Amino acid sequence: MDTVRLGIIGFGQQGGYYSRILSASMVPGMSLGAICDSDPARRETAQEQYPDVPVFDDVDALLASDGIDAVVTTVPHYLHPQYAMKALTAGKHTLVDKPAGVYTKQVRLMNEFAATKPELTFAIMFNQRTNPLYVELKQLLDSGELGALRHWNWIITTWWRPQGYYQQSEWLATWGGEGGGVLVNQAPHQIDLSQWLCGMPKKVFAKLGFGFRRDIAVEDEVVAVFDLGEGVTGTFTTSVHDVDGTDRLEILLDKGKVVVDGSARVTITRLSEDEQTASARTTPESTRRLFAGENILGDDFTKTETKAYDSVWGQQHAAVLTNFAAHILEGTPLIAPGSDGINGVRLANAMHLSAFLGREVDIDFSEDEYLAELNKRIAAEGKFPQQQV
Repeated sequence: MDTVRLGIIGFGQQGGYYSRILSASMVPGMSLGAICDSDPARRETAQEQYPDVPVFDDVDALLASDGIDAVVTTVPHYLHPQYAMKALTAGKHTLVDKPAGVYTKQVRLMNEFAATKPELTFAIMFNQRTNPLYVELKQLLDSGELGALRHWNWIITTWWRPQGYYQQSEWLATWGGEGGGVLVNQAPHQIDLSQWLCGMPKKVFAKLGFGFRRDIAVEDEVVAVFDLGEGVTGTFTTSVHDVDGTDRLEILLDKGKVVVDGSARVTITRLSEDEQTASARTTPESTRRLFAGENILGDDFTKTETKAYDSVWGQQHAAVLTNFAAHILEGTPLIAPGSDGINGVRLANAMHLSAFLGREVDIDFSEDEYLAELNKRIAAEGKFPQQQV
C-alpha cells in the first residue's frame, strides 16, 4: 500500500472539509476512498461533489467495503467511541475527531479496546498540535531553558455564537445530544494544548454559567482554576458571548515568560538568572531605587523576542491527516495518538463536575459520579436517552 484510502463517516461541516482537503491533494499518501452519511440530502450532495467516490448510507456497509483502509469519525460526540471501536473491529485504521468522547468512562473503554489492536493506527484530530507556534513552544518548554513552571493563564473567548447558532439543530448545546457546551464544542483544542504544554493538574475548581447569556441548558461561560501541585496553578477562561473575543495565553516560568496572542504571535522574555535568585540579591536600598524607577537588575537581565506565524487554510488538519497516513505507511510517530484524547475529556469533565457539585474536585474523580450527574441533566431535558456506559 502506497496510499491510504480514507472513509469519512459523517458528511457534515467537518466531513465536507476533510473531503475538500483530500480532493485538493493536500494530504500526501492519502486519498478520499468513500463517504458515509445517514442523511439522504447529504449523500446526494456528496455524490454530486465527488461522483467517482462511493457513498454509503450505513456505517457497517462502509466498514465492510474493500475500498477503504482507514476512517475518520466526524459524528456527534457521543458516537466517536462507538464508531471508533466498530472501525477497529473491522480492521480499519481509525482517526477520531475531537473531542474523543463526552465522558471519560466511554473514552477509557475505547482506549482499552484500541490497545488490543496494536497492528492498527489509532489517532485523534488535535490539529493545533501541528501549529508551528505551539510545536516550537512545546520544544522550548520541554527543553527546560526557561526553568520551572509557576503559573499559566489562557483567555480564549474568540468564538461568539449568537442564539440563532443554537437553533440550527436539536442536539446542539444539549446534555443528551452534545454532552455540554463550549467545553465540548469550541474549546477542546485549547484544553488539550493546556495539558500538552503545561501538564495535567491534580485538582480543578470551576465556576460555569449554564445558560448564562444564551437560552441553552449547557455551559456558555467557564472560569476554572487548575492546581498542578507544588504551588503551580493554571487558569482557563472561555465563553461564547464575547463579540470582541480574546485569545491570549501567558506562561510564567522561573527564568522567563511566554505570551501567545491570537495563536499567531509569541513573545518570549528570557531572564539571565532565575527570578528568585535575582530577588535574593536585592537590599532595602536597592528596592528604594526600584520604586524610584531605576532598573536595579541591569539592562541585560531580560531579553525579549517576538515571532509571528502564518496560518494557511487547511494546513493544520492536512498535517494531522498526513501524519496519520505516514504512521500507517511508514511507522512515523503520531503527533496525537488516539489515547491522548482522554486527557482533554478528563479536564472538561472535571470542570463540569466541579461546577455541578460546587467544590474543587480531584482530576481522578469518580467516573460513575460524573456519569450519574450527566444523566440527571439528560433526564431533565427529556429529549434523549440516558447514557449507560
